[in-house]
Amino acid sequence: MPAYLIADVTVHDPDGYAEYAKENTATVPEYGGRFIVRGGACEVAEGDWEPGRVVVIEFPSMEALKSWWNSERYQAAAEIRRANSTGRILFVEGHDG
Repeated sequence: MPAYLIADVTVHDPDGYAEYAKENTATVPEYGGRFIVRGGACEVAEGDWEPGRVVVIEFPSMEALKSWWNSERYQAAAEIRRANSTGRILFVEGHDG
């Protein structure tokens, strides 16, 4: 069953965040992941949510997602993200129909 990382990120330093994005781009495919949404324009349809940069990454399973998240390479990239942004991140299982 697929699993998704959903992130709402507020970028404080675009140049620093760009370095994170470069590193992150390289790590995701190694775990079978692919970007579904990556900071495109968004519109709130209901509620008081004020999203920043929204990112959705699909992985083949929750196990693959967590293996990527906990990998040494991604955690090194995550330090760059944390230094240049703040955000909320959610892991959610998909629906296989």
